[in-house]
Amino acid sequence: MKKNQIDFITMGCSKNLVDSEQLMRRFENMGYHCVHDSKRPQGEIAVINTCGFIESAKEESINTILEFVNAKNEGRLHKLYVMGCLSQRYQKELEENIPEVDKFYGKFNYSQLLKDLGPADTTTSDADGKAFSERRVAANSRRMLTTPSHYAYIKIAEGCDRHCAYCAIPLITGKHVSRPMEDILQEVKELVDEGVTEFQVIEQELTYYGVDLYGKTRIAELIDKMANIKGVKWIRLHYAYPNQFPLELLDVMREHDNVCKYLDIALQHISDHMLTRMHRHVTKQETLDLIHTIRERVSGITIRTTLMVGFPGETEEDFNELVDFVKQEKFERMGAFAYSEEEGTYSAEHYKDDVPADVKQARLDKLMDVQEQISSEIEAEKVGKVFKVIIDRKEGDYYVGRTEACSPEVDPEVLIPVADRRLRTGHYYNVLMTDSDEFDLYGKVQ
Repeated sequence: MKKNQIDFITMGCSKNLVDSEQLMRRFENMGYHCVHDSKRPQGEIAVINTCGFIESAKEESINTILEFVNAKNEGRLHKLYVMGCLSQRYQKELEENIPEVDKFYGKFNYSQLLKDLGPADTTTSDADGKAFSERRVAANSRRMLTTPSHYAYIKIAEGCDRHCAYCAIPLITGKHVSRPMEDILQEVKELVDEGVTEFQVIEQELTYYGVDLYGKTRIAELIDKMANIKGVKWIRLHYAYPNQFPLELLDVMREHDNVCKYLDIALQHISDHMLTRMHRHVTKQETLDLIHTIRERVSGITIRTTLMVGFPGETEEDFNELVDFVKQEKFERMGAFAYSEEEGTYSAEHYKDDVPADVKQARLDKLMDVQEQISSEIEAEKVGKVFKVIIDRKEGDYYVGRTEACSPEVDPEVLIPVADRRLRTGHYYNVLMTDSDEFDLYGKVQ
């Protein structure tokens, strides 16, 4: 057990990751040594940032908490703290059922943990004291990046006003709150000064950005200004909503070479029956028209979407309509999940979860099988072409990188043999694609 070391474990989405990074930087400034997602946690303190989005995520968060409770009971951990979405929504229940946790914090009050712990006790050896001092001097930014040093996530807002029937996020995070544009742009400039060149713009619903602060959506203006910051080489957008999509954002994407031709837009379903029951406030035809407009105005764009199967009332006809939609649109990237009833949501209170679990799974498997074939064909079409690739890491016999059509963690990667030539992490190269499989491309630097 290492004194003054805090092990951070982040569950769920990249928005949670940004919260962890901000908190870690502040703890480093107070003399602690912070380690993120270690395979072998050795600190005397652990902080778990939880996810509470769907049932499987909640179970994973609880199981992780219990693992660290066991470590505490065995004397391998001194203090255990829990924060994030799960404890935001279920703090009272968690306190009653897992009393071994020293304190629970929600989604927005976790800064209180800094006061509760206070500055680190650095009355250790002279060498340790010097190391803590050097960390405090170096800690001049607002976040301690846990990603590779060349890319970062930029959270531009919190919360959501959409209130889809199945979604618990508004119950957890509350109303949509945009960050001031000046603050976001300043953070981007600071990160560029630290060597970051690629930015993943994230928000629960980024097309709504600015409405609460400025009376209208200003996502296009924000991305335009980000793209004009010297040193920003790639900007990638997550997560858009199809209803009232700001088409001017497409103009920004088309006009700036450093705004990736990539859009993550969750569609969830295509049947009008399902879209109405889900409270998506968009029709099938409006969705089809939007996809057509996006592809027409931004040539070669990569669209990533997320779809849901097994929502209450989904018939075989609804599902077959969804399958036909996927076959027709041939999304470059697609994820899907089975409906999970979340207490407090409209669907949980007004609908019966009437699609059997085995039917949900069968539908999910079929949809993903269709998409796997589509993805394989799309990747194969890239063989013989040259793409700009950023190198993320070296792994075994390959350098692993991504094109602008690939977001970190979730999308296919490009594998380049180490034996070909020496490459530098965080640098961009022109790569000829030589082969492909269902998930990855193989290439050679030109």
